[in-house]
Amino acid sequence: MASTSDFKNGVILNHKKGLWKIVEFMHVKPGKGPAFVRTKLKNVKTGQVVEETFRAGEKIEIIRIEARDYTYSYFDGEFYVFMDNETFEQISLTNTQVEDVLDFLIENTTTTIAFNGDEPIEVRIPQHMNLKIVETDPGEKGNTAQGGTKPAKLETGVVIQVPLFIQEGESVRVDTKDCRYIERVKS
Repeated sequence: MASTSDFKNGVILNHKKGLWKIVEFMHVKPGKGPAFVRTKLKNVKTGQVVEETFRAGEKIEIIRIEARDYTYSYFDGEFYVFMDNETFEQISLTNTQVEDVLDFLIENTTTTIAFNGDEPIEVRIPQHMNLKIVETDPGEKGNTAQGGTKPAKLETGVVIQVPLFIQEGESVRVDTKDCRYIERVKS
C-alpha cells in the first residue's frame, strides 16, 4: 500500500474497482482543516476523466505496471497489430485500447505498451515525431516574416497549424502530446 505522498503524474491506481491513471494532482494545505490532495484521474479502460479528492496520507493501492517496447505493424481492419521488439511475438489491440495515440500511429512507429499482468492497459508513443506534410496551401513569398500559420494535413490524417513557409512533401517535427508543430526537419 502507498499513500498520497507517492502520487506522480502517470501513476496507475486501483481505485473504486477499476484502474485509474493520475493525469494531474495538487497537494492543498488550507489555512483551516486538514491537508488534502486534489487529483484528476482517467479510467484506463473507458477513458472517463473524473476529479477526485483524497485526504493527505490516505492509503492507496498503486498498480505496478510492466512496460515493453513494441513496433506498430499494421491495421487489419479490426485490430491494430504490434510486434514485440525482443521476442518478435505479435499482439492485437482494439480501437478503444489505442484511441489515445491513434492520431499519430503510423507503420513502424516504436511504441511502449504498459501491461497489468498480461492485460495491455496503455499504449505510449514518442512525444516528438517526424511526420510528412501531405496537404497544405502553398506558401507565398515574403509572407514569412509576420509569423502567420496555415493548416496542414499530416500523413496520419491529423491537421495541425504550421508556419506559412512550410510546403507539401516536407517533414516536420510534431509534439504528439499538444498536437502542434515544433520545427521543420532537414532531410
